Amino acid sequence: MDPLVYMILVFTFFPAVLWTIFKDNGLSPYKTLIPFYNYFLWNKLIGKPLYWYLLLFFPFINVFMVFLMIVETAKCYQKYDLGNQALAVIFPVVYLPYLGLSAKEKYLEPSKRRVIKKSTLREWVDAIIFAVVAATIIRMFLFEAYTIPTSSMEKSLLVGDYLFVSKMAYGPKIPNTPIAFPFVHHTLPFTQYTKSFVEWIKLPYYRFPGLGKVKRNDPVVFNYPSGDTVILERQNEDYYRVVRMAEQEAKYRFGTRYLPGMGRKMIWEQYHVTSRPVDKRENYIKRCVALPGDTLQIIDQQVYINGQPGFNPPAMQFTYRIITEGRPLSQRVLDKIGISSEDAELYKAYGVLPLTADKAQELEKVPGVLKVEKNLMPKGMWSPDIFPFDSTYRWNVDNFGPLYVPKAGDVVEINLSTLPLYQRIIEVYEGNRIEVKGNQIYINGEIAKTYTIKQNYYWMMGDNRHNSADSRYWGFVPEDHIVGKAVFVWLSLDKDKTFSEGKIRWNKMFRIPK
Repeated sequence: MDPLVYMILVFTFFPAVLWTIFKDNGLSPYKTLIPFYNYFLWNKLIGKPLYWYLLLFFPFINVFMVFLMIVETAKCYQKYDLGNQALAVIFPVVYLPYLGLSAKEKYLEPSKRRVIKKSTLREWVDAIIFAVVAATIIRMFLFEAYTIPTSSMEKSLLVGDYLFVSKMAYGPKIPNTPIAFPFVHHTLPFTQYTKSFVEWIKLPYYRFPGLGKVKRNDPVVFNYPSGDTVILERQNEDYYRVVRMAEQEAKYRFGTRYLPGMGRKMIWEQYHVTSRPVDKRENYIKRCVALPGDTLQIIDQQVYINGQPGFNPPAMQFTYRIITEGRPLSQRVLDKIGISSEDAELYKAYGVLPLTADKAQELEKVPGVLKVEKNLMPKGMWSPDIFPFDSTYRWNVDNFGPLYVPKAGDVVEINLSTLPLYQRIIEVYEGNRIEVKGNQIYINGEIAKTYTIKQNYYWMMGDNRHNSADSRYWGFVPEDHIVGKAVFVWLSLDKDKTFSEGKIRWNKMFRIPK
């Protein structure tokens, strides 16, 4: 059954748990099964105004309203303490029928209930619970605050930008792990590695209808595709890249005694490795440069989509080699042209700077600068770190593809040549088992010549093209990893400055990302 249909049915007929309570109050219990009317009678039973009933027709708010109605039902049975109300909310399918069945529990009309004077502590606890539940619903289904942690999107989005991400833009997702510590992502506060979630209940992927679909060149927030496996001591590094490097090291160390998997074994013995569900993987923000069904190619740093030049963000950056008369650029010069501390480290280490085209021209005029030369990897120079990590595809960051971005329903040819392109889609994102025996490829134990793609995929790239871990390094982004769209920057702080030095970037606040 479609998850949405299942959820609608559960929500529509949830009042059926009030069967015994309806009967206890002289109402026909069969009325709990009449859609919409069942909620109307329930609302009347707990003595609440009509607008409570009307709020049940608003998505996401209705979930909160049902919780409130459960609590009010418990109060009708004189359950005023927090413990009993919590039991009613957590276990309504057991607790509410018990209230109607038990001879010890007596229903009291709302108008006849005594006024309970709450202690200051109880009022604070109730207010905090209300705030947490409301904020969690907003964060989960409407919008979420996000901070730009790296310079991969500069100069379009800056390190220290605080922005709102709209979950409604593409439709909010049902969380895979609904039982989690509120307001944190994957790790408990004040701990290094302790998970903030439990996996006793795992929900399948489902996305509610949104205001639109992902459009080409949207700034998109998504769950990091390679973040399904993480080295806890090296969380800022891509696990699969670390393993590839370890395999190369093992080949060099063991020579003819090398066996595939030795490098991976070394990593697992040396570090703590864990897995994460989709919704608890790191959040990344990049620009969607190619949609499902597009063919992408990069020729000498220019992106082409379906054979046509793609959009070049006005603030797009590449790295340039800075050749001076001998003395390196001063910090004053770096500050003047707006170089972030992260990018300044690149210059100190390698003599290169990420620059926009106009900043490169500006830097050429600085006294002592002889040449500002853009870095460019020529076509055919293979980079083993670039997707699909196979020498058959001799691609690099500046010359890549052509590559087709698959969409749901596509039937792709599967052979030893195309397998590197689609193996992670088939195995990891769509949950199949692949075996290669000689020249034969088996999917779930059967010989496969083709494979039908189950969901849409996207291609994401940062605007800071030479300083961005993006799809060029880990491949396609599945639709079920899409979180939302960056819609509004409400604050921008320069982490390299104090408030007296101008920490707040006033001219970068209250803007819409482009």
